[in-house]
Amino acid sequence: MLELVFATNNAHKLEEVQAIVGDKFVLKSLSDIGCQDDIPETGVTFKENAKQKTDYLVDKYGLYCFGDDSGLEIDALNGEPGVYSARYSGTRDMEKNIEFVLEKLGDNPNRTARFKTVISLYFNEQQHFFEGAIEGKIIKERKGEKGFGYDPIFIPNGYDMTFAEMSSEEKNAISHRAIAVSKLAEFLKNY
Repeated sequence: MLELVFATNNAHKLEEVQAIVGDKFVLKSLSDIGCQDDIPETGVTFKENAKQKTDYLVDKYGLYCFGDDSGLEIDALNGEPGVYSARYSGTRDMEKNIEFVLEKLGDNPNRTARFKTVISLYFNEQQHFFEGAIEGKIIKERKGEKGFGYDPIFIPNGYDMTFAEMSSEEKNAISHRAIAVSKLAEFLKNY
C-alpha cells in the first residue's frame, strides 16, 4: 500500500480525506512523520501556498505528499479575504474575522462569494494541482452552530441554509474541499 503525507495535523481533515481517497493509500499527518515545523504560507494565491507545503516536505523529507490551502473570496471585497481568510482581522480569532467581513461589506447588495481549495500533490517526481470551489453568498448575520471559519455567514447556491446549519455529511458532499479531494482521489485511482 502506498503512503502519502498530508501536510496537516488536523485529525478530522485527515480522516475526511482518507474516506474519499479510499484504502489504496495510507495517509499520514505531519506529526506521523515527526514534522513539528510551522510550514510557511507566504504565497499570494492558494496555489502558491499549497505548493509551498509540498515543496517543503519534498525538500526536507523526500516523501510523496500533498498540501492544500483554502479560503473565502468575496466579490464586493475584490476577492478578499482570500489567502488571508484565517487571519483577516489581524488575528486568528474567527469571530473577529467574521465581524470584520460583515463590517467591510456593510449594506453592499453584492454578497456573492465562493469558498476555494487548491491541493498540490507531489507524486512520482511530478507536481499536480486540483481545485475545488463552491459559489454562494454572504448573509448579514450568523446562522448555525456547526462547521468552522466563515461557515455561519456563507450560504451555497441552491441552498437556503449556511454551511454552519448543515450536518458535516451534507457540507462534505458539496464543499470546495470535497470537490478538490475527489479530483485528487480520481487521479490517484490510476496508481
